[in-house]
Amino acid sequence: MYGVPPVKRPMIGRDAELAEIASLLGVRSFAESGTTRQHVVLAGDAGVGKTRVLIELRDLARAEGWHVMAGHCLDFGDSALPYLPFSEVLGRLEAQAPEIVEKVAREQPALARLRPGRRVLDTAADTGSFIALSGAESAESLDRGGLFDAVHALFEAVAEVGPLLVVIEDCHWADQSTRDLLSFLFSRPFEGPVSVVASYRADDLHRRHPLRRQVAEWSRLNSVERVQLSPLEDDDVRALVAELAPPAGLSADHTEVIVERAEGNAFFVEELVGATSGMSGDAEVLPDDLAELLLVRLDRLDEDARQVVRVASVAGRRVAHELLAVTSGLDARSLESAVRKAVEMNVLVASGGRYSFRHALLGEAVYDDLLPGERIRLHGEYAAVLSDGRAPGTAAELARHARLANDLDAALAAAIRAGDEAMAVGGPDEAAQHYQQAIELLADPDRRARFEGDQSKLAVAAAEALTSAGRPMRSAKLLAEQLRQLPSTATPAERARLLSARAEALFVIEPDEDPLAVSQAAVDLLPPDSGGLRAKVLAVHARILSGSGRYDLAQEVGLEALAVAERLDLHELASDVMTTLSALKKAGPKEGLREALVDAIDRAAATGAVHAELRARFLMGRSFQDYGELDLAAQWFRSAMERGRSAHLPWAPYSAEARWQLALVTFVRGDWDEVLRLTDVVGQHAPPIPAALLESVRVVVLAARGESVVARTRALRKYWEQEGGVAIIAAMAELAEAARSDDPHAVVAVYRDVVGLLGRIWHEWFSARIRLAAVTAAAVADHMPRLAAAERAEALAEVERLHEEGHTVLQKYADPSGHWGPEGRAWVKRLDAERMRARWLVGDGDSVPLAELTDTWRETEALFVEFGHVYELAVVRATWAGILRSVGQPAEAREMGDRSREVARALGARPLLEKLKAIGSTATRAKPEPDALTSRESEILALVAQGRSNGEIGRQLFISTKTVSVHVSNILGKLGAAGRTEAAAIARRRGLLG
Repeated sequence: MYGVPPVKRPMIGRDAELAEIASLLGVRSFAESGTTRQHVVLAGDAGVGKTRVLIELRDLARAEGWHVMAGHCLDFGDSALPYLPFSEVLGRLEAQAPEIVEKVAREQPALARLRPGRRVLDTAADTGSFIALSGAESAESLDRGGLFDAVHALFEAVAEVGPLLVVIEDCHWADQSTRDLLSFLFSRPFEGPVSVVASYRADDLHRRHPLRRQVAEWSRLNSVERVQLSPLEDDDVRALVAELAPPAGLSADHTEVIVERAEGNAFFVEELVGATSGMSGDAEVLPDDLAELLLVRLDRLDEDARQVVRVASVAGRRVAHELLAVTSGLDARSLESAVRKAVEMNVLVASGGRYSFRHALLGEAVYDDLLPGERIRLHGEYAAVLSDGRAPGTAAELARHARLANDLDAALAAAIRAGDEAMAVGGPDEAAQHYQQAIELLADPDRRARFEGDQSKLAVAAAEALTSAGRPMRSAKLLAEQLRQLPSTATPAERARLLSARAEALFVIEPDEDPLAVSQAAVDLLPPDSGGLRAKVLAVHARILSGSGRYDLAQEVGLEALAVAERLDLHELASDVMTTLSALKKAGPKEGLREALVDAIDRAAATGAVHAELRARFLMGRSFQDYGELDLAAQWFRSAMERGRSAHLPWAPYSAEARWQLALVTFVRGDWDEVLRLTDVVGQHAPPIPAALLESVRVVVLAARGESVVARTRALRKYWEQEGGVAIIAAMAELAEAARSDDPHAVVAVYRDVVGLLGRIWHEWFSARIRLAAVTAAAVADHMPRLAAAERAEALAEVERLHEEGHTVLQKYADPSGHWGPEGRAWVKRLDAERMRARWLVGDGDSVPLAELTDTWRETEALFVEFGHVYELAVVRATWAGILRSVGQPAEAREMGDRSREVARALGARPLLEKLKAIGSTATRAKPEPDALTSRESEILALVAQGRSNGEIGRQLFISTKTVSVHVSNILGKLGAAGRTEAAAIARRRGLLG
């Protein structure tokens, strides 16, 4: 236990238990208190981490000045050497403190019997016990009291020098004498600081184990505290996997498989990581060495108990008593005895009329150890029992057993039924799995010929389950395959059903194929009298038309779909259509849209149309978000997310998107810790696209806090083309990362990458391009003071292009409501302000008067206040503070910088804090000379001298009257003139007029 390991990794997930044990023993507080009399009995399953905790305890105790001595019990069965761990402890003490041992041995001669080198087999004794060499000691061998007193005295003697911690490991293998000595030490007080820790495997303590009774007795002693090491939490297992995995790491899927299979057992984690990291790389593999170790537990069972365990392993993780009774082949009394034996030996655990394996991997090992024919026979027996009703079970169980018993016709019927049952209780992942298994079974032509159902309906059911589970890309792919495989004899209804379902799946991803064209093809195949199928196809078509901006046609198609749905009493479908029609009111006043959506939500909830309800709740959130009403937007997005969760559809469209939008709104509002909670999907089995959307928001927070996100944003790039939302948000993090470099070209490259891709999969002038352009222009402008003159000109040209592109988006923006919200207005003004700053930084004072520059940044600040973007408002204020400082307005700069700094500190935005720190020492532009007029000011001065009014000057120079007034004020200040006439006279006297 206490040898030096080749590599000591950090302990994971046991800090609380270590702190508890150290506190009980007084390890940390001994120097202050001077006494410690507490003992600990440490329990935990094999491999759960007891030894690692004890190693850390040893190191901690030694650091606090304790002597630490360890002894181990060994698995010698009935031949265990009495007092073996205490002999080991004595041997260590003889090596480290021989004078103390010799002194105690002289006073307590019985101690000599424990010395490791002097213990031999007494051939004169019939019992074969180990005793000391001398005849006198042999005569005293049965006097255990002297030996116990000697050990107690030895520990007391060591404690006089310093506190002593004695660790006795693996007490489940301890002999009776060792257990009795521990009982003596636990119950007899020590005058000095002595603590004993005894550990044992809880899963080895079957009901007749001799240690079981003594642990119960020890736990009743006031001097003893029992500490149970529970399995590691899932997050700790993930951290352990990351620590053990090779440098390249394991995929998230492999990691989650290990988390599920290891059940918090650290040893199992190590073995599974080793197997997954090997040549096979299969996370489902059970390593042979681990399987052999697990199967040793079965050696303690009799044949009936082993039979029961083998049959139970075929059932899976758990098996009902009724099912086991029918399939075990044992009579009731024999079954009861066999199960009791398996439970007592901690192989099975009984709970609520079911039995499960103490460790899932033990069940896997037993199952893998079955012969192939034995497996098939047992699965067949399970399938027969479930089919004829001799024992209760689920369709999913029947499908599994029938498939593994090679009864594939029965497996097909059961798989479809299992899919239906899973969807009925909100299990889309499981439903999709069952439906897809059924589709695979129908690949056999003979079986397909015998199939009495409609394969197109089965395919659509599988596709809808996949979409509800957050996997619409797989849904679209499955439907494309089914369309290709349709026989020439397929009916128009079958083809239309598949086309419509595929259009619906394509609509929620970034497809190469136009979902509107696919949907139209489905509509064209169906005559008006096609009943419910036509209503469904029209409902999908109306939704896609609405999403494509064809609002008038969407209303026409939607109303037709609604009429058919209501005529046929298809209430859920009618609710879905009503949600679509409600969303079309976006073209009118926002109040009308919101009232319609509230009605749609109520109707959907009443009819059980969960997907329609999720969509309506999401659209309500979007409405409030568009108008900058962020608190209400957050409430509606959260309600959609929670409704999806309560319906067991957390990754369905609009439920997952609501969570993403809620994270974005929360980011804008400045609650970044909540953003990190919302975007944490560890252990939630998130599908790739929803996970990538949430990860994109997460990396924006991390980048703004100064963490390197290069690897994470690089990993997100593969999702850009699949989901444009990932591209937009992740690009913001990439821009922040690139902005911290010394290369403005890197920033522009990110911008070009994302707008190029989105221009291809969406359209060139998407609205978010303004935000991307503004952030890119800001980063380029930040670099300008460090650039050479020629590079500045090139950078300015880039900013001008960005400004032009942003305003092109504004010109082309089209929304049915005609609304351009506070977010859009803020980013447009930010783009204008960054362009002006860039011009000003290169000295283009003619086109950027200081007053106009200041006014623009003041308006930008006001618009970001209106928008409510906490972080970007702080960035704007920091930038403005830099401008104010450079033009000689330190008081205003300080005020603006302090307001920005307060927010940056609250958010933990280190790069922004660094920028604010640099503002005080780096001027972005030299202050102009007091009497130097710019060319624009000279031009205005000449017109002033001609007697022109501000309005006349503005019209002549195509600038605003307000701007002329600012220029005139600057001219009067520079010339020291009290009025316009005096300014003209001073100008003529100085030769400033041509």
